[in-house]
Amino acid sequence: MSVTIDKTTAPTTVTPEAAPPKRRPALGPLFEKYALVLALVAVVVFFSVLRPEIYPTANNLQNILGSQAVLLILALGLIVPLTAGEFDLSAVSTMSLSAMTIAVLNVQHGWSLLPAIVVAILASVFVGLVNALLVVRLQIDSFIATLGSGTVVLGVVQWISDSTSVTGIDSALVDATIGTRFLGVSLQFYYALALVLVMAVVFQYTPIGRRLLFVGRGAQVARLSGLHVDRIRGGALVTSAFVAALAGIVYAGMLSGADPSSGQSFMLPAFAAAFLGATAIVPGRFNAFGTLVAVYFLVAGVVGLQMLGVASFVQQLFYGGALVIAVALSGAVRRRTASRTTR
Repeated sequence: MSVTIDKTTAPTTVTPEAAPPKRRPALGPLFEKYALVLALVAVVVFFSVLRPEIYPTANNLQNILGSQAVLLILALGLIVPLTAGEFDLSAVSTMSLSAMTIAVLNVQHGWSLLPAIVVAILASVFVGLVNALLVVRLQIDSFIATLGSGTVVLGVVQWISDSTSVTGIDSALVDATIGTRFLGVSLQFYYALALVLVMAVVFQYTPIGRRLLFVGRGAQVARLSGLHVDRIRGGALVTSAFVAALAGIVYAGMLSGADPSSGQSFMLPAFAAAFLGATAIVPGRFNAFGTLVAVYFLVAGVVGLQMLGVASFVQQLFYGGALVIAVALSGAVRRRTASRTTR
């Protein structure tokens, strides 16, 4: 008697598949993300070793944190048009216009502080609207348009101030910026830190942040995708002017007045911080936290050099060199990031 076995119903032995090997996090991208943070720590350690009696003290740390609020706010404003692929070279002049408007109205014309601040903001936003008109409607390159408008605004600042410093601003503004301290650091630092948090959320989690990035990566593609590219570009320039106005308000409080020309010294460090920040935290993108780290990396280095007794011109060499290196690095990071996403 023969028995036939149906192979289709015979039990089969299933060999369990080997579990996929656990992937270790790539150290390269992680290092790239936090390299500037490590560089900041290295700079602090380096100068702390060379000047242990001055540099690592609490007073120096508090002064560094509190004194750079204006630069940080200004740099945060710059990254908005930069993300959209535009430059705003008028931001520093707009900041000076804001500070001088408050000082002239409050000190020379007896206006109360709040109306003077409102007029300063409106004047700055008007500059942003003019920039948007020049760039979007007249199709002038933003580099040229804002360089020209910034020069005009600087002339207006010198005109309304009669080319002299205006001091004696309402003490309420001074108290709200440098006169009051929390944990040993002046309040202006916390204003700048709050702006960092707001802009980080906007850039990372809101549609407008993604649209700015999309337009900056390719305006023509964004236009074909249905985005209002001109509106976004113009809005970025107006936003930059508005943030520059905020920087001017803080600057007026810090100086207890305004100077018609001192604001121009912020141009190099602000752009250096914006571009250097694009290499950190979110490499390849202009971002708020990267800008925060970049500002204090640059300032930590400059303060350390000053404590070593280096000549004052070295500060300009440092900022200028940092700007060139930052532009080169941010461009390289953006190209590498783009090549990763297209693979």
